[in-house]
Amino acid sequence: MSTQHIVVTGGAGYIGSLLTGELLQRGHQVTVMDKLLFGGDSLVAYLAHPNFKFIKADVGEPHTFRQLLRTGAQPDAIVHLAGIVGFPACQAVGKSVAWHYNVDTTQRVFEQAAEMGAKRFIFSSSYSNYGQSQDGQLVTEETPLHPQSLYAETKIAAEEYLLGQKDSSCTPVIFRFATLFGISPRTRFDLIVNQFVLEAFTKRELLIYQRGYSRSFVHVRDIVAGILLGLSAPDDKVRGEIFNLGDESGNYRKDEIVGLIIKRLPEIIVNYKDLTFGGDMRDISVSFEKVRRVLGYQTRYTVDDGIRELLHALQDGLIKDPHNPRFRNAQFIVQ
Repeated sequence: MSTQHIVVTGGAGYIGSLLTGELLQRGHQVTVMDKLLFGGDSLVAYLAHPNFKFIKADVGEPHTFRQLLRTGAQPDAIVHLAGIVGFPACQAVGKSVAWHYNVDTTQRVFEQAAEMGAKRFIFSSSYSNYGQSQDGQLVTEETPLHPQSLYAETKIAAEEYLLGQKDSSCTPVIFRFATLFGISPRTRFDLIVNQFVLEAFTKRELLIYQRGYSRSFVHVRDIVAGILLGLSAPDDKVRGEIFNLGDESGNYRKDEIVGLIIKRLPEIIVNYKDLTFGGDMRDISVSFEKVRRVLGYQTRYTVDDGIRELLHALQDGLIKDPHNPRFRNAQFIVQ
């Protein structure tokens, strides 16, 4: 990928803060736009970098990108990560707010990106759009969508808008992320693997709901690698395309994840409990054949790698206060 100016919305977050560092390392000019809902500590290390700019802004507000144009830097691409992420956070803020930030804002940011002459628009969607697998089959990008949550409904609506823009001068590319894990400059502990490790380490016990449910997991660094491919791939390979982002090796049942943690913390006590609730009832295994075939994508990090690095960070005190709310997009997660 030749040197570009890339705008990352939500760039202070879990994915964006790590992506920003990778882009800078590759020589790109990066502008992060973020309202800093969870603070901006994750960006401090980049402030002195000559290719880094930060604009504190709510990208959902009209004309936000005029601040960018005033700097005289036209963007080549937008990576749109800003939004209300996850079903608990969406439920907490309600439908109108979730729809505003996840659907209306996506449309507004895309329109402004096209107006500014950006050539590519990367959108972060979710495999939660599929709902539950039918008969245990791997879901593909062509599988019918059965959203189980408000979060998934907003992502599907944003996808539908972007797919309608595939003939735009700005190429929309949609990635449906698997469930993330691992360390980043703004680590989250409201994600299954990360939260399991934190609770096992701090409480020496786990309470697990829906033990036999399958999910698909991917390291945050592998997500960043996929986004980089999405930015650099030839237009004819990605224009208006949807890609599941992850690897079949990351398809696990929850009790299998617990088994990996027990190998490293054998003294923990595990309790299981059945629970039915009105939320994101995903029981799903995902196919990632398309992203491998079209983009040559391969993951590098396993769930066990993530568990090991999380434990290392917690045991050595690299993350001093992991229960701080700034490490969570929402206070509630069903395990």
